Amino acid sequence: MSLDIPVQVRTTVIADGNESWLDELPDVVDSLAREWSLTIGAGLAGGHAALVVEATLADGTPAVLKIGVPGRDVGQEAVALRLANGEGCAELLGEDAGRQALLLERLGAPMHDLVADPARRHDLLCEAAVRLWRPIGPDIDLPTGAELAEQYADRLPELWEQAGRPCSPATVTDALNCMDRRRLAHDDRSAVLVHGDIHEMNALQASDGGYKLIDPAGLWAEPACDLGTIVRCTPDLGDDLWARTERLASRTGMDATAIWEWGTIHRVVSGVYASSIGFQPFGDLLLAEADRLTA
Repeated sequence: MSLDIPVQVRTTVIADGNESWLDELPDVVDSLAREWSLTIGAGLAGGHAALVVEATLADGTPAVLKIGVPGRDVGQEAVALRLANGEGCAELLGEDAGRQALLLERLGAPMHDLVADPARRHDLLCEAAVRLWRPIGPDIDLPTGAELAEQYADRLPELWEQAGRPCSPATVTDALNCMDRRRLAHDDRSAVLVHGDIHEMNALQASDGGYKLIDPAGLWAEPACDLGTIVRCTPDLGDDLWARTERLASRTGMDATAIWEWGTIHRVVSGVYASSIGFQPFGDLLLAEADRLTA
């Protein structure tokens, strides 16, 4: 089988020293196609952490086959998709943990390409998030919002140094303080399933004309964690981010301060990470906004 592997995926795999995976990939796709009775179609561009190709089921149902690159465990994503059961997120049609493969509902174009008004995008992202949120228990194997905040706090200072200190020390301190407050605020009784990385390219049009989310990180956290990623979106929009925060709080009944603090966390962590891998101008835009807000 001949596969068109996107440059981003190929670059990631080679940089990690896993070139043999590229050689084995056609056989993996072929075996999955036989087992799941799939017709494999064109490759889909986008991320760097998985091969994603169009597929068609034996009954003609359009789908997507996703195979994570070495080191990319799709298990957490699969848990989140099973729990969502097609509400707010793409439906999970099949999974093979051993080969890091997921078979997913095929959706349409991203919200970014279809909805011109950024404020309308934020409303639609919020609607998708609300459909996804649902109570889950501690028996579900997903990290908590408190664990995410703690992980970020451990990682951010070192990543900031490695990236060449791309924002002010005060901005890093502000983010670390927000992480500490959100860690302490976690409450199992009110935590829900959240996506973890909501933005306009992770929301695709569904058959009913609405939007569903893809690529969930999968967390057990306060809903404000997801709303904070919407506050992080479109860093070059130039709108009043506190007004955006209050709008999201009003629409969902969530605490505006919690949304704002998660927005700060996502803005700084994403900005520093983007700077560390040269993903520009996104990193610079996020951190310029973070420095302005800190100041």
